[in-house]
Amino acid sequence: MARILDGVAIATAIKQEVAREVQALAAQGVRPGLAAVLVGSVAASEIYVRSKVQTCTELGIYSDLITPPASVTTEEMLDLVARLNARDEIDGILIQLPLPPQVDTKALLDAVSPAKDVDGFHPVNAGRLQAGRPALAPCTPAGVIEILKRSDIPIAGQHAVIVGRSDIVGKPAAMLLLHQNATVTICHSKTRDLGAITRQADILVAAIGRPGFITPEMVKPGATLIDVGINRLTTREEFDRFFAGDAKREAAFAKRGSTIVGDIHPKAFEVAGAYTPVPGGVGPLTIAMLMANTVRAAKMRRGI
Repeated sequence: MARILDGVAIATAIKQEVAREVQALAAQGVRPGLAAVLVGSVAASEIYVRSKVQTCTELGIYSDLITPPASVTTEEMLDLVARLNARDEIDGILIQLPLPPQVDTKALLDAVSPAKDVDGFHPVNAGRLQAGRPALAPCTPAGVIEILKRSDIPIAGQHAVIVGRSDIVGKPAAMLLLHQNATVTICHSKTRDLGAITRQADILVAAIGRPGFITPEMVKPGATLIDVGINRLTTREEFDRFFAGDAKREAAFAKRGSTIVGDIHPKAFEVAGAYTPVPGGVGPLTIAMLMANTVRAAKMRRGI
């Protein structure tokens, strides 16, 4: 039976380590600070950002939640970012995406000081990551590496296949795995005979944003499956496609009217040697690594 890689337990351990670092910095008169910018009122974004702010409080990190209206302009947002860049008590700037259509998202992310770019999205940090120099890495790919390392999954010499080439997950995950001496292949929607490549993977990272896209016949027996996808299912037809006969999921679906599935079909986990579940796998690591990045940014800015 495949081993479940418990993202909740690993995230808890990382947050405990971050809390100890925060205490150590406090002894030096330093308190890491995170500014979270939430534009407008998107329910999912509000829940996500408030959980980040709450985690800051739990770990002793200063947080400032800033909520511009949905009508905000690019110029007003650029002015806000400039002010946050100048505030010494702010070590990390988080701009929750997506932004309203009238706001130039790329210009805004580029305006964040690379030293405070705790999401790891700035081109400077992307370049540093590629060059193997100290950088703030995107939180989700960094969390993938932590799951593998802390679960004692070998990386060096292994063939890692990533399905998805986004700047947020796919590309940085490839760089991080490469730096851990994996042999890395990146696949995407235009890859020919995708299954032939994924079947070679010792470590298969699915980050393509399509529910259950990776099926059992695409998986090498005994492979480690890292499922980055979070896809909400709301119809009976969708539910039955993935979870027919799962009584526990059935009860939750009946109560909430929805459930989530990753980019890997649940049946594929039966072929794997180890896998991250959805929920409870990669997701919890994203916030934990954001906290770790905030503390790291505080140290790097002060030469600690």
